[in-house]
Amino acid sequence: MTEKTLFIVKPDGVVRNLVGEVILRFERKGFKILKLNMFTFTPEQAKKFYDVHKDKTFFGELISYITSGPVVAAIIEGNNAIAATRIMVGATKSFEAEPGSIRGDFGLGFSENIIHASDSQESFDHESRVAFE
Repeated sequence: MTEKTLFIVKPDGVVRNLVGEVILRFERKGFKILKLNMFTFTPEQAKKFYDVHKDKTFFGELISYITSGPVVAAIIEGNNAIAATRIMVGATKSFEAEPGSIRGDFGLGFSENIIHASDSQESFDHESRVAFE
């Protein structure tokens, strides 16, 4: 089933010059890049983007981190894009991510884990609107 999803290379991935590597992995997997956007989240955008986490203890840290520098957002399309992307991205905590996954290969921690990816169609709809406003 062909789907669209969103991933965002976070500030640590941009600073470490991993944007090309991340995009290359998705292209090699067979996904089509539909949109790319490099920008820096404003605090307002970040709060809207991560609204689902607003009641969690790490919300402030998450907002502070994602607004700390430029990010690269991509909308991609392909077979089972949401589930396949989540597998390629790996576990949220980089130290728990499988080798071969993006976070397993490049992530340095919990927030500094290189990449965000939508986890459902609803998340994609919400997050892509914020990232491509």
